Amino acid sequence: MTLLSRDDILAANDLATEDIDVPEWGGTVRIQALTGAQRDAFEASVVKMNGQSRQYNLTNLRARFVALSVVDEAGKRLFNDADVKQLGAKSAGALQRVFNAAQKLSGMSDEDVEELAEGFGSDQSDGSTSA
Repeated sequence: MTLLSRDDILAANDLATEDIDVPEWGGTVRIQALTGAQRDAFEASVVKMNGQSRQYNLTNLRARFVALSVVDEAGKRLFNDADVKQLGAKSAGALQRVFNAAQKLSGMSDEDVEELAEGFGSDQSDGSTSA
């Protein structure tokens, strides 16, 4: 067993990719695992604390996650935050397929998603929707 050094860890290329067939879009997309910072930012964008209550932002949840995950051959994001609304107008089935694969690739379990949505409905802000 090799004990990794700081430099070993920081130099590791650990962002896995996977190609997903999306027939609704006429081809294949490449997804990349989120970085720790991207996942934290995504989760923070879903649940915000306001004093003792939680507010949930589920608007275009799948599109926001897919926009973070879909990359080109060089690993650069294809979509920016301004593209999320348009991406959210695409097929729910296609978005769900890419979302599920990206969720798995990023180590986000169904339980993690449920934890984000825990209490949804009782503390939901007026501006939140179920996307």
